[in-house]
Amino acid sequence: MKPNRESKVCTIEVLVEEDDAETEATALLRMGSREIAGWGRARRNPRDPVRPRVGEELAIARALSELSHKLVDAAAVEIEDYEGHRVHLHG
Repeated sequence: MKPNRESKVCTIEVLVEEDDAETEATALLRMGSREIAGWGRARRNPRDPVRPRVGEELAIARALSELSHKLVDAAAVEIEDYEGHRVHLHG
């Protein structure tokens, strides 16, 4: 760690629920008292073999992707509030 840097720990909890046809994941990020959630789903084509891990990976990836976009949007809102005009952040 570099000198004069503050460290913070953020936790992400992922809940996965599945049945034979689909898997859903919710990713919850906790930053102090703030919580942001992302959601994702994967559906299995009936012709595909039953491979639960593939559905879990896709659903989790989609939940984390949505969570990531929400974080970028939240940062943009905070910058806009400070700057007084719209901003566009890439992310």
